[in-house]
Amino acid sequence: MMFSDKSKIADAKWKIETFKQGKKYIANFMIEFKLLAMKAETDNLHAIFLLKKNVWMDIIKIILGYPPIVALEILRE
Repeated sequence: MMFSDKSKIADAKWKIETFKQGKKYIANFMIEFKLLAMKAETDNLHAIFLLKKNVWMDIIKIILGYPPIVALEILRE
């Protein structure tokens, strides 16, 4: 049981490190990314690093350009 849990976490960590947006819509990507981050037990700082690395730069600029009141809660995180 314990080996199985560690194996699932290690698999999720590998997947989140290599998970790219590609041609996915940002909402679908964010849902999948959040799920992988929870499974991999990734801390917020590392998750932000991975997002900046694997999401289209224009999307990041758009998210950061929104006034805080307009941005959705999930995007602010």
